[in-house]
Amino acid sequence: MDIAQLNEKIKNESAFIDLLFSEIGKVIVGQREMVERLVVGLLGNGHILLEGVPGLAKTLAIKTLAQSMKAKFQRIQFTPDLLPADLIGTQIYNQKEGNFLIRKGPIFSNFILADEINRAPAKVQSALLESMQERQVTIGATTFKLEEPFLVLATQNPIEQEGTYPLPEAQVDRFMLKIKITYPGRKEELEIMRHNINDTLGTPNAVISSADILKGRELIHEVYIDEKIEKYILDIVFATRTPKDFGLENLGDLISYGASPRASINLALGAKAMAFIKRRGYVIPEDVRAICYDVMRHRVAVTYEAEAEEISPESIISEILNKIEVP
Repeated sequence: MDIAQLNEKIKNESAFIDLLFSEIGKVIVGQREMVERLVVGLLGNGHILLEGVPGLAKTLAIKTLAQSMKAKFQRIQFTPDLLPADLIGTQIYNQKEGNFLIRKGPIFSNFILADEINRAPAKVQSALLESMQERQVTIGATTFKLEEPFLVLATQNPIEQEGTYPLPEAQVDRFMLKIKITYPGRKEELEIMRHNINDTLGTPNAVISSADILKGRELIHEVYIDEKIEKYILDIVFATRTPKDFGLENLGDLISYGASPRASINLALGAKAMAFIKRRGYVIPEDVRAICYDVMRHRVAVTYEAEAEEISPESIISEILNKIEVP
C-alpha cells in the first residue's frame, strides 16, 4: 500500500476520534492537550501519570472518557492504610462449602483512576505492576486476564508531600506518559464557573465502543514512520544517556541517568498515535516533538547539582530538542 492509499485509509478509519473529542468537549472545558494525551495513551496501549494541583478535572476527564465509550470505570482513592487486596481482590473462606471463593477487586475494569497514587505504601503501588505490565491479576493460585481496553490513570498532587510515598523509578518508567496539567485561562475558567453555578454541564453519551479503540490500536501499527524519523527518535533518547556525543557536554553533570528503551518505544508509539489523531497515515517530526515531553520527563533523572540550580527535566529535554537536527 502506498502512502496516499494508507493516508486515505487512516483518514476514514480515524473518524471516530473527532466524535470522541466532541463528546468529551461537552463536559471538559479546555484542557485539549490533556484529553488528547489520554486518547494517545488509550490508542498506544499505555498508562498515564497525571500531575497537577487539585480541581483541574483530572477525575472528571477519565470518567467522561469512560462514559463516552461505554466502558467500566473505577476510581480508587489511594490512602496510607490501603492494602493490595483492596485493589486486586482476595480469597474468602466459605465456611458452608469448606472452600475458598475469589472476590475480585476494583482493578477489574477498563479504566482505573488511581487517585493520589503516592499516598499509598510501596506494596500497594507494586500491586498495580502486574496488571499494568502483564494485563493480568493473580489472586492466590489463580490468574485472571484483564478485559481490554485497560488503562491506568494515576494522579499525583505536586504541592503536598507530607505522608506520601514517592513512586520508585522502576514503576514510574512503566507509565507511557507523564502529563503535567496547568491552570485554565481566564476565558475557560469563566465558562467552567458559569456551567457549574448554573448546572449546565453536558452529559456524555456512549458514541464509540471498546471495539473501535481496539481497532484503532491495530491501525496505529500501520501508520508509516520513516527511517529518518526513527533515527531522530533514537538521537533524542541517546542524547539523554551520552550527551557528549551530541555536542551537549554541559548536560553531562546535570543528568544522573538517561531514558530507558521504553522511551524509544513509547516515543514511536506516541508519535504514531498523534498522527492517527490528526488523521494522517504517516508520522512527521512535529508528532515526535509534540509528545516528547510527556514521554521523557519522568525518564530523565536530574542530579543534585541540577536540582540546586533549579534545572528541570523539561529544560534538559528542550535543550536536546533544540540541538538534535530535525529530519
